[in-house]
Amino acid sequence: MAQVSIEYMIMIPVLILQIFLFPLVASSIMNTWVDSRQTIAIQEVASHLSSVLQQLYSSVNHNTFSTGTVTTVPGLPRYIENYPYNGTATLQEVSSGGSKVLEINLTYVGIGISTTATATFGNNMEWQDSTFMSNSTSATIVAEKQANGTIMMYFG
Repeated sequence: MAQVSIEYMIMIPVLILQIFLFPLVASSIMNTWVDSRQTIAIQEVASHLSSVLQQLYSSVNHNTFSTGTVTTVPGLPRYIENYPYNGTATLQEVSSGGSKVLEINLTYVGIGISTTATATFGNNMEWQDSTFMSNSTSATIVAEKQANGTIMMYFG
């Protein structure tokens, strides 16, 4: 009889600990998984946005396009898992007279997850500070080719 009581004294606290510990561990694992999934999703969007910017630049930079403005809708989702996201970009010159790199930063609105993608352009590309808002009805990319060959790009 004393042996059964000792077993209960040992097992009951262990069982109670498992009742509280299991949901906490499961919740922690799920939060990590959700964060990873959201990070991968926004990385894919940033990569796609980078590709769209490069394609638009290549089209406008072609010799057959003299001057003018091209506006394109990038075809990105307005929301990722019910979260809108914002984007900004910074243009950096790699070398004097050489190529330029545009660093695109996308961030979920309301949660702290963000990512960065880069795109490479020619030395005639200029970037106007602007913000991309995924849930905006005017979420576009604009490229303006000027008479001197400079291409000004920005989020519309």
